[in-house]
Amino acid sequence: MKPSNDKVKIDGIDKKILRYLMEDARKPILEIARNIGISGAAIHQRLRKLESSGLLAGSKFIINPKVMGYTTMAYIGIYLDKAMSNPVAVKQLEKIPEVLECHYTTGNWSILIKVLCKDNEHLMHVLNKEIQQIEGVSRTETFISLAQQIDRQIQI
Repeated sequence: MKPSNDKVKIDGIDKKILRYLMEDARKPILEIARNIGISGAAIHQRLRKLESSGLLAGSKFIINPKVMGYTTMAYIGIYLDKAMSNPVAVKQLEKIPEVLECHYTTGNWSILIKVLCKDNEHLMHVLNKEIQQIEGVSRTETFISLAQQIDRQIQI
């Protein structure tokens, strides 16, 4: 895989292929090939090139969390006692299944996490009994998402 500071060169056909697959990763390659006007083998070859360049990081099925009963999304800013606590805190956060994302940040917080819980009571439990019990966490600041308005990838 190329270092992240190297730009990957993609042409118009690559972009068309990527747009189709970003819309629906299960779209048949032969259907994409017919729409673009090239062979299925050419698409496979281009996809292998894009994967080896590091541009494509795989494909995945996306679970609808609401169907599983998870309706409370929150972002939690975590204040740590010391910057040295960061790696230890992240290791502990990895053990909490409700934590979906974890970011080191600039600004007041040391870490910003995204959590998904069944409801506010579940969120309170995760906050009080799990996150705030991590050694080095001095306090947290929580923002509950009322509704997600935009969900997209970078444009190709």
